[in-house]
Amino acid sequence: MATIVDEHALDVDSTAPDCLLMKGNVAMSEAAIIAGCRFFFGYPITPQNEVPMYLSKRMPEVGGVYIQAESEVAAINMVYGAAAAGARVMTSSSSPGISLKQEGISYLAAAELPCFIGNIQRAGPGLGNITVAQSDYFQAVKGGGHGDYRIIVLAPSSVQEMAHLTLEGFDLADEWRTPVMLLADAILGQTSEPVILPKPSGKTFTKQYILDGCSGREKRVIQSLWLNPVDAVENHNLHLQEKYAQIKKALPRWEEYMIDDAEIILTAYGTTSRIVRNTIKQARKDGIKLGMIRPVIVWPFPSEAYQKQADRPSVKGFMTVEMSYGQMVEDVRLAVAGKKPVGFYGRGGGGIPDEEHIRAAIKEQLGVG
Repeated sequence: MATIVDEHALDVDSTAPDCLLMKGNVAMSEAAIIAGCRFFFGYPITPQNEVPMYLSKRMPEVGGVYIQAESEVAAINMVYGAAAAGARVMTSSSSPGISLKQEGISYLAAAELPCFIGNIQRAGPGLGNITVAQSDYFQAVKGGGHGDYRIIVLAPSSVQEMAHLTLEGFDLADEWRTPVMLLADAILGQTSEPVILPKPSGKTFTKQYILDGCSGREKRVIQSLWLNPVDAVENHNLHLQEKYAQIKKALPRWEEYMIDDAEIILTAYGTTSRIVRNTIKQARKDGIKLGMIRPVIVWPFPSEAYQKQADRPSVKGFMTVEMSYGQMVEDVRLAVAGKKPVGFYGRGGGGIPDEEHIRAAIKEQLGVG
């Protein structure tokens, strides 16, 4: 069931007694504690270093375990072990570190083990630099490791959403038995904003697959390797594809901003959506009717939101704005299915889109503005 997010649903009352000023990295970390996460395995890398720093103190305070692994590869395999034992577990990193975790993420997806992964993106390719970027979109939503798999990918646009989506992410991981990634960026991770931490959801999940000793029951096996026969591997893949089809039906979520009369619909996620929101406000003062669709969950992608708008006669086209050289734009084009033109404006390597150049791209590519 698709969900449209109320644009004011996560507004924060900064005068509330329980309102705190927190960095995004810290809000994500504390929300993980609230969600019941008691195991963190990670490795330092900027700009996510506040996560292991904060959790190295908080985990012992709540009876949890914090381990700085010897590498990103070691960390993700520790996650596999804890998840197999039934624990709520997380890791976090930034772009090059997430790349190193891809083999382990593929193992987790194949074994259907729930976990939470925070990715505070930085500029690439390679080691790039420690500034903001959104160039990990392909890696996150297409299954960055080997094999035909997907993971649920959440895309916050504020510190408040980082907290809320983290709490929900742990529940989604357990509900669907899959890794869940929070795809944020350096600005969200490092920015301090007012936040009201979420309450525990109270949801419980029966984990009949976990390895907790087999006294009095049949043994259980968690694996991602089937040597013989071939059809066992294919049958497992078919099972995973059926699960992903169910997730696609259940989880699309997006925000609609000023689209009722929009002639051009912009799309952006994360930090970039905040820049686009300001662009829309300024353009409307000049009589240019822009609106925005903001995916809140980027896998599964909310294709239906675009299909509906592409059928409206008043919509002249779409423009995707990203801090990359064009990754999410491919999903938008697939969703629009050629019914309307889809433009693109992006910057990478630490460059940040600005209102002036977004509007210039709209005028050049779509003839509006």
